[in-house]
Amino acid sequence: QICVVFSEELKCWCRAVIKSIMYCTDHYKTECFLVDYAKYIFVKSKDIRVALEAFMQIPYRAKKCRLYRTKPVTLRIDFCEDTAKIVPANRWDSAATRYFQNLLK
Repeated sequence: QICVVFSEELKCWCRAVIKSIMYCTDHYKTECFLVDYAKYIFVKSKDIRVALEAFMQIPYRAKKCRLYRTKPVTLRIDFCEDTAKIVPANRWDSAATRYFQNLLK
């Protein structure tokens, strides 16, 4: 179910899907996926509202997707032989993730 949450970082109300709820010392925190910004944030339960029907008619700006059969790679540098080559990696590193995000922009 889509709801509306207030993002402190973005300073605006955003459409979101609730992923999980956890109890903190004096309030509940909710992990939400912002459907228009494709990012996960935590919000306090007091910052969650029911979405109006007119607000839900606006198309989402972001879509969740997967890169089918895309494997992570990394650059391996051999200083002794003065070479560099791209090799398979076990997981995506931060540089590859940042590079991919820049390509999408």
